[in-house]
This record gives sequence, structure tokens and C-alpha cells, in this order.
Amino acid sequence: MGRLDCITLTKVYDNRQVALDKVSFSVETKGIFGLIGRNGAGKTTLIRILATELEPTSGSAFIDGLDVFNQAHKLRERITIIPQEARAVRWMTPKQTVFSYLLWRGYPYKEANRLAEESLTKLGLTPFRDVLNSKLSGGTKRKVLIATVIASEAPIIFLDEPTVGLDPISRRELWDILRELGKSRFIFLTTHYLEEAEQLANKLGILKEGKLISVGDLAELRKNVRYQYSLKLSTKIAVPKTDDAEITVSNNGYTQIMTNEEEAFRLARLFSEQGVKFSITPITLDDIFFRLACQRAGDEGET
Repeated sequence: MGRLDCITLTKVYDNRQVALDKVSFSVETKGIFGLIGRNGAGKTTLIRILATELEPTSGSAFIDGLDVFNQAHKLRERITIIPQEARAVRWMTPKQTVFSYLLWRGYPYKEANRLAEESLTKLGLTPFRDVLNSKLSGGTKRKVLIATVIASEAPIIFLDEPTVGLDPISRRELWDILRELGKSRFIFLTTHYLEEAEQLANKLGILKEGKLISVGDLAELRKNVRYQYSLKLSTKIAVPKTDDAEITVSNNGYTQIMTNEEEAFRLARLFSEQGVKFSITPITLDDIFFRLACQRAGDEGET
């Protein structure tokens, strides 16, 4: 099994902005790796460097033994990328989009035609194959882009925030596609949707201000925070006295209590006896991210 290795990757832009600060990690090139972080944390910079689109200021990286910088030409035969700003060409059809991309990658005409048709069929795009991209919905346009990377047969796929701007239904449809794709390819994706990362990724990395502060699966990330259980109450109440907990009251009215297992179940019994409605769960990626990166997605009003 191959690996992706980053060794003290650093990127400083001309305005002296440090986008990446000695980022080092190693993961197997299988399944789905999710990179999460606040906007401006350095996610796009890192994925562009690994996809051979951007040179770092210092450091090195290897993918399946190939040097990302010194063997970029060979590596490009094994990778494909959908940048965050990628859009399907308006005056082309889905079939033309996928077919032309394959020709650009060097596939023979007949092979490109066959792979394009197969890819469109896999994604349920056959009914739209000859419809102009400009007339497709946002979710369908994104599927067209995914069809190009599937058709390319590249074993390594980079996706920079692939579901930004999609409605919830289209986003979940793409999740199903990516899960299936992750069974046979390695997908490196960035996202600021924590639910998306939790649903899709086998391994996760958290970036904060250019620094990689944690890498691992959800169970491994949980070990980086003090408390392992979370109780949530939908109403503001007087919380029973506790010596080992972190209590947060959000602007939208709910109370969260982060604590250890013993204290969590003691409080749960008390709330049950009082008839207070609550939920109790192991801490989520949202909780972990908030503690490690000091920001809960979609809720900047925590107090």
C-alpha cells in the first residue's frame, strides 16, 4: 500500500503571509482523507502543492514514492484534481466535457469515448449527456466534474471543497458517489463542512493558521481533547454542581456539558429524574474541532 508523506511543508507568499507552517504527516493512499479548517487555514494551498500546481517555499512531499516536486510529470499521470473554483464549461455538454478531458490526458479517441460513456452512466448522467452544461442544475454540473475524474482512471483524486454551494440533497447525493469512489481510489478532500468530513473521511487532518494540529481517525482525534462525552439540553436551566465539566451556553439557546463518562451518566440520571429533555453522545467532530481550532462551524456566537 502506498503512502502520502509531507515533510515540514512551508509556504510563504510574496506578501509574507505564512499559508503553511512546517506541515508534516503521513497517511496511506487508500480511502478518503479529509482536511478541515477555518477559511484561510491553508487547506487550498496544501492541496494545490500536493497536486503539483504550486511550489512550496520549503519542505518536501512524496505520493506513492514519487517526489511531488522533482517527479511531478510522472505523478500527474496518477493524479487528478477538481479545484474549488472549477466549473463545467457552459457551452459544452457533459459528454463533450468528459470526452475532451480524456483526450487532453492522452487517451486514444475510441478509449476516451468508451470511458466517457461509462462514467456518465455510473453517475446517472446519461439523460443529460447532450444537454448544455449551462442548462444543468448546480448539483448536476458538479456531478459532471466528478465524472471526469472517474473516467480518467487516476488512482489519486484531489477535491477542494467539492460540495460548496450545493443544496443539502445534492450534497448528500455526491457523498454517496464519493463513498463508492473511495473504495477503489484514494481521495484527498478539503472541506469546512464538519458533517461532511465526519461522514466521508477515514482519516482527518485539522489545520489551524497554517499549522497541522491533529491527524487521525475520529477515535484518535477524541484523545486530543479532555472530555469524551457531551450532554445537550434545549433549554437554559441551572446545571447541577459538577467539579469536572465544561459548560457552554450558545446564542441559540441550548446548553452543552462536556464531561467524563462517569459524570455524564450521573448528570443524565439527574436530568431524567427532573424530567429535563437532553441528549447524551460521545463528542463529535464538531466538538473536537471547536476545542482544537477554537471555532465551531456555523456558530460563531458561542459564549
